[in-house]
Amino acid sequence: MKRYEALAEDMTESIRTGVLQPGDRLPSVRHTSASRGISPSTVFQAYYLLEARGLIRARERSGYYVSAGVRRVPPEPELASQPADGSAAVDVSERVFDILEASMSRDVVPFGSAFPSPLLFPMARLGQVMASSVQTLDPWTTVDDLTPGNAALRRQIALRYLAYGVHVHTDEIVITNGALEALNLCLAAVTRPGDSVIVESPTFYGALQALERMGLQAIEVPTHPREGIDLAALERAIVRHQPKACWLMANFQNPLGSLMPEDKKQALVALLTLHGIALIEDDVYGELYFGDERPLPAKAFDTQGLVLHCSSFSKCLAPGYRIGWAAPGRYAKAVARQKLTTTLSASAPAQLALATYLERGGFDKHLRKLRQTLATQQSTFAQAVGHYFPSGTRATRPAGGYFLWVEMPAHVNALEIHRRALSLGISVAPGPIFSAKHAYTHCLRLNYGHAWDARSEQALATLGQLVAAS
Repeated sequence: MKRYEALAEDMTESIRTGVLQPGDRLPSVRHTSASRGISPSTVFQAYYLLEARGLIRARERSGYYVSAGVRRVPPEPELASQPADGSAAVDVSERVFDILEASMSRDVVPFGSAFPSPLLFPMARLGQVMASSVQTLDPWTTVDDLTPGNAALRRQIALRYLAYGVHVHTDEIVITNGALEALNLCLAAVTRPGDSVIVESPTFYGALQALERMGLQAIEVPTHPREGIDLAALERAIVRHQPKACWLMANFQNPLGSLMPEDKKQALVALLTLHGIALIEDDVYGELYFGDERPLPAKAFDTQGLVLHCSSFSKCLAPGYRIGWAAPGRYAKAVARQKLTTTLSASAPAQLALATYLERGGFDKHLRKLRQTLATQQSTFAQAVGHYFPSGTRATRPAGGYFLWVEMPAHVNALEIHRRALSLGISVAPGPIFSAKHAYTHCLRLNYGHAWDARSEQALATLGQLVAAS
C-alpha cells in the first residue's frame, strides 16, 4: 500500500469509528505532512482520494471537512476462512445459472449483477465510431484478421501495455470474444482433463464453471480481502498437489476486490516460475483503480513467458461489444490454435470500432470519469451497508472495481437471503457460488456499479432488514 493510500485508510477508519464526526475539520495539509513525515503532495493525494469517495469535502480557503451526510462504514473482514484441504471436483454451474438467470430482469435491483451500469459507458460515441469506421472497412481484413484479430486493435492494446511499463509484442496478442473466452482458451492451452488448478478462495464463479466444463480439479487457496492470495498457503498447495496452472486475479479480485501489492505480485510470479506453473491472470478490472496510477499486472514481473494475461473492454468501455484479449507469453501459438478451432474470430466491426476509438483518443478521459463515479458510489454504498445492516456485519473497501464483499453474522444463510430478496425484486450474489466447496454461506457480493438513488437505498434497507430478521 502506498503512503497516500495508508493515510487515506487511517482517515477512513477515524471516520468509521466516530473519531472524526460529520462536519469536523481534518488536520491541515501542513500539519499532517509534518506529523506523518510525508510530503504535502502525498497528503493532497490522500485527501483527493477521500474526496472522490465522498467522505470529505473541500471548503475554499478553509480546508477539508468530513462530509455532513457521512455514515459509519462497517469494519473490514479478516482473512478469508481456510477452505477444506484437498482438491475438489467442481459442481457449481447449475446453481450459478439459476441465480444469474433470476437476476437479469430490468425490474430487479441489480446488486447481484456482474456488470456495472451500461449508462456509465460512451455508447453513443462508440456507435458513431462504428458507423463511420465500417464504411471504410477493407473487405479483405474480415479474412486476414480472423485469428489472432484486428492488427490495429492489437497494436493499440500493445500500446496500453507499454504505457504502464509492460512490453508485450503485438504478435503475442490474441483477440477474443470477451475476457471469459480468453481465460477459457488459456486454460485449455495449459491443462488436460483430470489436472488440478489453483484458484483463490473465494473465487470468480466463471473460473469454477470453466474447471467444471473441462473436467479439472479445483484447489482453493485462502485469499486476503485486501492483499490477495496467501502466498505461504499457495506454496504448500503447489508442493502437495503439483497443479498445472493457477487462475488468479491480482488486481481488484472478484468477489473480494483485493489488490496484491507489487512486491507480492513479484513474489507470486517468482514462486510459480520456480515450479514451472502457468499463471492465468484475469485482469478485467485493472483499469478501474481509484488511486493515481494503474496497478501493474503480475505479467509485468514475468521473464519466462509463464503468465497468460487476459483482459477486455467489457468492464471499462464497451460491455456489449464482447471484445477481450489474451497476451499468453510462451503459449501464444497454443492459444491462437485454440481460438482458430473454436470460435475462429471476434466481431470484425466491433474490433475495428474499438481500434478507431482508441486511435482517436478519449479513452483515458472516459476512464477518469468512470473511476471517480465508481469511487463515489462505493463510499455511499458502504456507508449505507454500515447504516442498514445489523451489528456484526463486515464489508471490504476495495481500491478499485465495483464489488463489495459483505460478511453477515455467521448464522445468516446467504442462499436464503438471495431467495427472499429476489421475491422482493432485489438480486444479490450469495457466497456459495464463489467456492467449489460451497463455502461462504454467510457472505454476499454486492454490486455498487449502478446509480445510487432512492430505489437503490430502499432496496439496500430492505436487504438489511432481511439480514437482521434472519
